[in-house]
Amino acid sequence: MSVFRKAGWVSALVLYLACNSAAQVPQSLTLDQAISEAVASNLTLIAERYNVSVAEARIITARLRPNPIFTAEGDHLDLIGTGYNHINQAGPAEYSVRTDFILERGGKRENRIAVAENNSEVVAAQLRNTIRQLVLDVQNAFIDVLQARDNLNLARENLDAFTQIVGVNETRVRAGDLADVELLRTQLAQLQFENNVRQAQLRLATAQAKLRLLIGRPGNTTFQAAGDLRKDAAPVNRELIRQQAMQLRPDLQAVIRDQARSAAELRLQIAQGKVDYTVGSEVRRQQGLAGRGNSLGFFFSTNLPVFNRNQGEIERARQEQQQLAARYRALQAVIENDVDTALAQYEIARNTVERIESTMLNKARDVRQITEYSYRRGEATFVEFLDATRAYNETIQSYNEARAEYARTLYLLDSVSGKVATP
Repeated sequence: MSVFRKAGWVSALVLYLACNSAAQVPQSLTLDQAISEAVASNLTLIAERYNVSVAEARIITARLRPNPIFTAEGDHLDLIGTGYNHINQAGPAEYSVRTDFILERGGKRENRIAVAENNSEVVAAQLRNTIRQLVLDVQNAFIDVLQARDNLNLARENLDAFTQIVGVNETRVRAGDLADVELLRTQLAQLQFENNVRQAQLRLATAQAKLRLLIGRPGNTTFQAAGDLRKDAAPVNRELIRQQAMQLRPDLQAVIRDQARSAAELRLQIAQGKVDYTVGSEVRRQQGLAGRGNSLGFFFSTNLPVFNRNQGEIERARQEQQQLAARYRALQAVIENDVDTALAQYEIARNTVERIESTMLNKARDVRQITEYSYRRGEATFVEFLDATRAYNETIQSYNEARAEYARTLYLLDSVSGKVATP
């Protein structure tokens, strides 16, 4: 019986360890998945979405009509004990019920609704622009992770190579073919490359933490970025990008909708300058000594627009229209500059990648391999091998940086033109 119990505990322990180890395996994360998680779970974007709900609530408020006013009145009541009689001729007691209705003029309600609906469209466009910026941030952060991953692989590759060199030199020292000082040099270089690996791991962890914050994942989750750096070869047309930006950029669309909201605001303020009418009716009952009587009354009241005709708010709305027109022109200029800047960055990054690939990359790799082979055969000095290794590292790191910058410019062109794909 104890054997079966022990077997049960062992099975449970094995199952627990298997589950725990599986939970620690980093999950694969693609760029599309990262963008989807960011759009769904980014904390800043979640807070931004509440602006849409607030704007929709304001539409409900704008559609409401003024409440009627109900008045109940009791007058000439003998509550302090004076006493009503034929001598003092006091009273009679009166009771009344009155209702008043406000009749809005000038299309106030329609213009309130128009202002609220246009404001809702402005908020929706601003939300889309926030998503556009968030997608670009996620793309750049994902590129940082991929670049840090490639640099870490390079550092590990160099460490493995020097670990093998140290092993070979230890054998040569024991055989008397190599001086101890040469072994010491390779061991020091190995320590330096170990430090490079640790620094590369730190940069990768930092890039992953930034991406994890953008996509809204908890801080204790692990993932492994999957995929390669983007590298499109399609030609870029400046005029096409500019036209797409003017048509699709949500920040420009927000200003356009804000101009429509401002026009509705001006109409609303002009309507506010028109007086409203208040109509009412009253039923009154009199209870006197000689008898009682009922009466019905009608009332009409309105403001006299002698001083206040809402001149200040009307002028404010007009100035706001001019301000938005100036803001629209300024944003157009900003978009033009964004397109030119993104295209310039794209051209520089593409030329850099092509130059490294065509001239430097293969040469640096060949020099390193030849020098390592010569050093193993004792035909090259350690200093020559170390210089070749460092030149190779600098070339590969420059290549990784150039490829990452080229990918960033491609995503920047998409963002500048307003072409943001959200899976």
